[in-house]
Amino acid sequence: MEDSARPRVAIVGGGIAGLAAAYFLGETGFLGETGASVTVLEGSARLGGKLAVSPVAGLDVDEGAEALLTRRPEGTDLVRAAGLAGDLAGPATTAATIWSRETMRPLPRRQFMGVPADLDDLAACGLLSPAGLARAREDLGLPATAREGDVAVADYVAARFGPEVVDRLVDPLLGGVYAGRAQELSFEATLPALAAQSGRHASLARAAATLVPAPRPGPGPASASGQQAGDAGVFATLTGGLGTLPAAVAAGSGAAIRTGAMVRELTRTPAGWRLTIGSAHAPSYLDADALVLAVPATPAARLLAGLPGAASARVALAEIPYASMAVVTLAYPADAFPSPPGSSGYLVPAVDGHPVKAVTFSSVKWPHLHAAGPGLVVVRCSLGRIGDEGVLQRDDGDLAALAAADLAAATGVGGRPAAVRVTRWGGSLPQYTVGHLARVERIRADVARQPGLAVCGAAYDGIGIPACIATARAAAGQIAVYLRERSPV
Repeated sequence: MEDSARPRVAIVGGGIAGLAAAYFLGETGFLGETGASVTVLEGSARLGGKLAVSPVAGLDVDEGAEALLTRRPEGTDLVRAAGLAGDLAGPATTAATIWSRETMRPLPRRQFMGVPADLDDLAACGLLSPAGLARAREDLGLPATAREGDVAVADYVAARFGPEVVDRLVDPLLGGVYAGRAQELSFEATLPALAAQSGRHASLARAAATLVPAPRPGPGPASASGQQAGDAGVFATLTGGLGTLPAAVAAGSGAAIRTGAMVRELTRTPAGWRLTIGSAHAPSYLDADALVLAVPATPAARLLAGLPGAASARVALAEIPYASMAVVTLAYPADAFPSPPGSSGYLVPAVDGHPVKAVTFSSVKWPHLHAAGPGLVVVRCSLGRIGDEGVLQRDDGDLAALAAADLAAATGVGGRPAAVRVTRWGGSLPQYTVGHLARVERIRADVARQPGLAVCGAAYDGIGIPACIATARAAAGQIAVYLRERSPV
């Protein structure tokens, strides 16, 4: 069937969510036998959003996300569908530590995003002071903590275990994922599985224990996600870097791809939607039967301006803050370290005042990187938390030197790195602050009133790659239902 006879769908945003939505809508069988005629409009010069890869010391190293969870199948399913199954690779180790009070400590083996599931295990790690550990043990005997609606992670966890567990464990893990702070992030939105279990157990430790594997013999450390060191299969990457996934998905989608195509305005038409693209001096237009917005909350709110019935969604989108961060990638000769790094990386509590919040030893974590550069240790240092953007105002040279000095203090690495790359992700990580779920509900209710409109991306149900792909599939499904009902096959 020619494109003129197929329904036309425009997708605004060429990150992984927008590209996944294009892939699903173009699939044979997803929308009739031929799929839709899809156009992806990306305002920047490249596809991929926060997925990008570039060389460091001759090795292809991700600049943004470097791993996806395999427990959710959406990510690996799309990788396989895009023809990259042969490039899937698992980590050599996910064991992680925490640099707390200037000492490297193992993470508890049994914890769920820092919430301890075994208080004897927590004690063995030496992360807490004697007073902090005694307070944490009170969780087992305290009556249930009342929770009326959504609360901040820090408030609920501190009510159960005391503030030291928040500062030394929970906040570093959430900071590593969201570049956010436990004092502001929503318990219901960021830890939904634990929030659900907490309603069934008075003790939060017992609630967390239902979500982590049973203890195994041996002293092996935990991964940063709370998995034991033997659970490497929970993560995967691509040997060419996860930054290679967007191009493969775009190619497999069959969509028309336009980069440098900034959408400035949306207008309802009798037949669907008209998109205004480009500058006010020389605009172009695209007509579509249906539309998917796969952009961050702020540009989504701007594009919904002027649409009748979308006021609540615009306000809710504007209430989603974003954090900025930077990734400083350093490559060192292996002999620059006094002893080889033995873990996949470490986290740093914000209360200790260090600029680096998390470190990944990429060439230790990923065997293909080690094999490609056996004489090098590639290290990714993450900097920047919400409300602490001042550190990111430094120029690239200063930021790299700051990261290298922090790494040296933690690991003893000496000398200058053989290669340096600084990647800045300005306003890139949505913050799921208290009330986030209610905001998302308001957004989707308003969007549902707009014929042939859907939204997807990291602003809604999770910032990981599988979660973004899941929102894309849901958005594509909504568009398919709309188009079928409008023109039954």
